[in-house]
Parts: sequence; structure tokens; C-alpha cells
Amino acid sequence: MTRPSVPAFAARPVAAVAVLVGVVLTALSGRYGYHRDELYFLVAGRHLSWGYVDQPPLTPFITRVSTAVFGDTVMGLRVLSTLSSVATIIVVALLAREFGSARRGQVLAAVCAAVSGFVLGVGHMVSTATYDLLAWMLIALFAVRLLRTRDGRWWLALGLTAGIALENKYLVVLPIGALLVSLLIVGPRSVLRSWWVLAGLAVAGLIALPNVVWQFQHDWPQLKVAGGISTDDGSENRIMFVPLQLLQLSPFLVPVWVAGFLRIWRSLPWARAVGLAYPVLCVVVLAVGGKSYYALPLLLVLVAAGCEPTLRWVERRRWAGVVALVLAAVSSAVFTLPVLPASAADLVIPVNKEQGEQIGWPAFTDAVAAAWKHVPADQRSTATIVTGNYGEAGALVRYGPSRGLPTPYSPHMSFWEWSRPPETSTGPVLLVELERTPIFEKYFRDCHQVGVVHSIVANDEDGTALVLCAGPASPWSEVWPKIRQYY
Repeated sequence: MTRPSVPAFAARPVAAVAVLVGVVLTALSGRYGYHRDELYFLVAGRHLSWGYVDQPPLTPFITRVSTAVFGDTVMGLRVLSTLSSVATIIVVALLAREFGSARRGQVLAAVCAAVSGFVLGVGHMVSTATYDLLAWMLIALFAVRLLRTRDGRWWLALGLTAGIALENKYLVVLPIGALLVSLLIVGPRSVLRSWWVLAGLAVAGLIALPNVVWQFQHDWPQLKVAGGISTDDGSENRIMFVPLQLLQLSPFLVPVWVAGFLRIWRSLPWARAVGLAYPVLCVVVLAVGGKSYYALPLLLVLVAAGCEPTLRWVERRRWAGVVALVLAAVSSAVFTLPVLPASAADLVIPVNKEQGEQIGWPAFTDAVAAAWKHVPADQRSTATIVTGNYGEAGALVRYGPSRGLPTPYSPHMSFWEWSRPPETSTGPVLLVELERTPIFEKYFRDCHQVGVVHSIVANDEDGTALVLCAGPASPWSEVWPKIRQYY
């Protein structure tokens, strides 16, 4: 059987597109400030481990490496994130090549990836999704190459990439599972009848094993976190799934990925399993109540496949293609990058709340410092600050020492494991609460509000209550297990 060949790779123009995006991301990386997750990763990087309550170890490790090499600043933190997005754009172009696109199609694929909101958003800051996206794109590339060449050795590349990705986020099992189901449905099933499949699984398992062991030793906390996401946000995630599939990549790219799916189904029968994997994945994500972005990476695969028919369509309508790409670039930048003044971010926060989570952490710490002054000076040596979530705790770790604040504690995620207040801290407790709740405050004595956080934007911390209590109602060794939060 003749295998489809591929055109030469348009290395220079594709690299130029990717580098341009890297320059833009670098230029904007210092605006606004740390995201709440980044503040958490900075602390997690100081507690290197084979696992954490809510994630495997790779992103905290990369955070530590990036700040050690490029500087302990917002820009230094984000260098490797930027490089990851640059690599993602190149891989999308390589995918277009695998689908038979020549030079122009490959460049268009790179441009489409470069102007997509999802690629820009995860490239701007450090998140598990940043490196997850690159891993998914590599897995898709190796899967397409496997199907095109029928060379079973590509299962090893798939296994290696999947194993590394599992040390970053467990979501990588979703696209692989969707691909396997699709292969069983539409074939070619012959690629599954090879010992290379088992070799790839073995490689992935060996790489992922340390974190699996850690999770086992700690009673699988990440399953509790996933359960919390599904229980608390599942209904909203299902309602918003379809609209966000259209919006988060870019509404102007919808015709491209639709054309990609149709092209695969009609003209590339050897790749149908890759096309079918996207709707299969959507069904799974909807069933479990997962977040909409869980399925977005596979849309980039369809974008790569859709560039060739898109080029044919725009040959007689070049102005329409140029306008669409410009609008995609502008809208994606406005909604995912810090191009607006911080005071104007409320215009985009309803669509992308992550913008607001990068604004106001120094001012938040100032508000906590003002509340801390309500603690009598002679009682501060036995007083404690307890925050309601890891973002608040990370902010106080980062900015608190310069404002005279003690080390904060938090029962949220891995902060609960890293440290708890000593039994000698029997004095006042300053609680940082998103919303005052008797369920939380019942573990402390004589609580009253002494302040509130006023953010310049409508982010999660705006309106946070600062509550001062006389002390813990019982020893910390009894209180701490009762207030633990997995989500």
C-alpha cells in the first residue's frame, strides 16, 4: 500500500511566525503581575516532590528552573512558558504538513495558531495547560505520522510524550483514549496489532510511575480535587461547553476547523480516527462535567487540517481572509493578553476571568497588612494568618515579608500539607475569607471583621473579608484536619 508523502517543511516562514509571537509574549509578560496559580507554583517549586494534592510535579519544577535561570521576576518566570507556545505553533505547522499542506498551508496553520486566543492565553502565563497544550500537539503529530506511515515505532514517541505529559497533568489520557476509541470505530485497527503499542504503554507507565506512587501513598488526593471540580462546576461547564468551544480558540477560526474536519472525513480516510477523536473527546468532557478547554487542543489539529481548503476558498476572497485573521489577532490579544490598562480589565474579565487574577496582589497584601495592625503588638508572636485559598497564601508569601507579615498558612490544596500553625500559636488568628462563613469560623473564637479587600477589578479577591478571631477554638492539631479544602 502506498503511503501519502509530505511536502517540504516551510521552516523559515513558520519559525518567523513563531518567533514573532514569542517577541510579543515577552514584551507583555511583565504587565499586570503574577496570576494566582503562578504564585502557587512559586511556592510549590520550593517544595519539590513527585506529586502535589492537585497536580503532578512538572509545572512546579519548570517554574523553579525558569526563575533560577532567568530571574525571580514575572518575566523570568514566564520565559519557558513563552518558549512552549513558540514550539506549539511550530508543531501545528508540522501537523498541516502531515496532512499534505505545502508551504502556504503550513504558514497559514502557524498564523492561525498564533492568533488563537487559547495559544496566546496559555503562552502568556505559567499554567499546567501551557505545557499540556504542547504535549497534546506532539501526541497528535506522532499519531498522525503513525497513521500516515503505519510505522509502529511512532508508538514509542507517543508513549514518551504521554509519560512526560502525565507528570504535568492527567488530562493527557483523554486525547489518547479518544484516539484509541476512534481507531476501534473507523480504523485502521492494524496499527493496534503491534507489540510497539505495548512498548509505548510501558514507556509512558515507567515515566509516570513516580507520581502514581505518590498519589497512592497520599490516598489519591487528585481524585478528590477532580471530584470537587465536577460537583461544584459541572453544570456550568456543560452549559458553557459549546459556546466556549467557539469562542476560546477564536470565532474567526471556526470555518477553518470545520473545513479541517470535513477534509479529513472526505479526503483523508487514513486520518479519520484523528478527526473523530475530537467529537469523542467532547462527549467524554461533557459527561464528566470537565472544563471546556479540555477539548480545545484537538481543535488545533482540525485547524491544521483545514488550512489547505481554506487557502482555496480565500484565493478569490483574499481580503476576507486577511480581515478574518486580523480580527482574530486583535480580539484574541485583547481578551487574553494584558494589552488594556489594568483599570480597564473589567471589560474582558466576563469572557476571560484569568485577566483579573493577575491584577492587584500587592494591593491585596497591603489590605491584609492593614488588618494585621489590629492584632495587639504584644500578641503578634503567637498570632497567625490563615488564608482561604492558595492564591492568597502565595501572594502573602511573595509580598508579605516586605510589609512585616508573618508566614501565612492555608488549608487549601498542597499548602495544607506543607505546614500548619504550631501548637504554640494560641493567639489571635487573622482569617482571609472570600466570603464570611460560620462553617469556617466556628473553629475559632470571637471573630469579627476588621477589613475588606477592594480590588480595582472584579476578580475573585474583590470584597474578600478580613476577619480577626481571638484564637483557635481547639489545638491546631485538631483544627487543621477539619478545615482542609481540596477544591
